[in-house]
Amino acid sequence: MSADARRIHPDLSKVLLDEETLRDRIRELGREISRDYAGRRLMVVGVLKGSVMVLADLLRSLSPDVDAAVDFMAVSSYAGTASTGTIRVLLDLRENPEGRDVLVVEDIVDTGLTLASLTETLRARKPRSLEVCTLLDKPDCRKIPFSPKYVGFKIPNEFVVGFGLDYEERYRQLPYVGVLRTPSNGQ
Repeated sequence: MSADARRIHPDLSKVLLDEETLRDRIRELGREISRDYAGRRLMVVGVLKGSVMVLADLLRSLSPDVDAAVDFMAVSSYAGTASTGTIRVLLDLRENPEGRDVLVVEDIVDTGLTLASLTETLRARKPRSLEVCTLLDKPDCRKIPFSPKYVGFKIPNEFVVGFGLDYEERYRQLPYVGVLRTPSNGQ
C-alpha cells in the first residue's frame, strides 16, 4: 500500500495520481519546455488558483538556460462543478506579452472553453509565441477543439481534486490528485 493510499482523504474514492508520479512527470515537462525554450526569454503565465502547485514545481524543473519571468491571471468559468463556457478575467497580467514567448500553465483542460477564450484574449496582445502547458487533460470532455502543447496526464472524465485542484475551494493542498466521491458531472 502506497503512502498516499494510507493518507487518502475520506471524501475521495481513490488516488488517481500519487506524489511521485506527479513529481516525475512535471520534471519531464520541465525538460521538454527547457529544450524548446533554451536561450529564450519565456513569460510563464500561471492561471490562478489551480495552477499554483504545478507552476511552482515546473519552474523549479526548468533549466537555467531558460530565462523565465512569471506572471499570473485569474479567470472564472465555473459554477459548482460545471463550466459556464464564459470566462471573466478577475486578475490580468501585470506585464505586456507583446512580442514575447508566452507559456500558459493551467491545472486542467476539460471542455476547452476556458483555455480557448483565454488564449484568444492573449493572442490579441500579439505575443511572439503562445503555448499551453496543463497538468491534466480530459479530452473526452471537449466541447470545442483545443490541444495544449504540453500535457502532464490524460485522465478519464472524473471529478478530481488535489494538487491545486479544488471543489468549492477545498482539497487544493492535497499532495496527490484524487477522485472526489460526490460530483459526477465532470470538472
